[in-house]
Amino acid sequence: MSARLADAAAAVRQPSARRRGWRLSEPPPPCAVPLPAGPGIRRIVAPNPGPMTYNGTNSWLIDWEGGVAVIDPGTEDAAHLDAIIAEAGPHLSHILITHTHSDHVAGAASLARRTGAPVAGYALDSQPGLPDWIRLRDGDRIAGLEVVHTPGHSMDHLCFARDDDVLFSGDHVMGWSTSVVPPPPHGDLVAFIDSLRRIRDRDDRLMLSAHGPAILRPRELVQNLLDHRDAREASIAAVLSSKPASLETVLGRAYFNLRPELLTPARSNLLSHLNKLQAEGRAVSDADGWRLRG
Repeated sequence: MSARLADAAAAVRQPSARRRGWRLSEPPPPCAVPLPAGPGIRRIVAPNPGPMTYNGTNSWLIDWEGGVAVIDPGTEDAAHLDAIIAEAGPHLSHILITHTHSDHVAGAASLARRTGAPVAGYALDSQPGLPDWIRLRDGDRIAGLEVVHTPGHSMDHLCFARDDDVLFSGDHVMGWSTSVVPPPPHGDLVAFIDSLRRIRDRDDRLMLSAHGPAILRPRELVQNLLDHRDAREASIAAVLSSKPASLETVLGRAYFNLRPELLTPARSNLLSHLNKLQAEGRAVSDADGWRLRG
């Protein structure tokens, strides 16, 4: 490991990350405080912790030759936006959005009005209140970053790659949890798996996600995510039989001791897996419920 990479690795461990199996955890970091995460990279954590956001949304500030870009301004919390503006100073050049879920994009309109910086993302549909929206596509370059379209968790999801093999992976790859993948039209499990394989094969040295700590062994973690999806699919297929069962019955069989606040995302994931099994000819859905194809 080079001295530069060692310094970067040390920086992204603050606060230190702990491994739970393949998952990574960290103590709750302070909000509204720029946290160094490598050369020219800072993290400011939004005050929106929860079962779907972990310690909060990471807003990433990245220096480039044209100024400072922020990825995912997160919530509209005034103190959070103040911290982004204070850290970027007058050099905020772009507001980049990984995808248009509210915990990533809610603060974008306010930040754009206050700074004059344009907002850029994939944007399947224009976003209200964002007249300067720049529509990005796979392979575009903006603010010194390459745009990588990774549909699945949402169909407008983007990752952003620096030329030094650092990937800002949004919700597509996270160390603390797997992503929720809703069924079409909002998400797509087959596209998600294809996107994971594409990201794995990039072989980046460092991934910085929208929630949770830095991922220091990206290829290994992404392969673990793929293995986890395979295992989940197998477990769902195993609880189906020739007798039809309702979605709620299958949910109860496939997900044990689930906290109430996780029922909705688990149901979305389950339906995505069932739709994939049906498309592959392995399961059938009718008025009576879901069953294995005979």
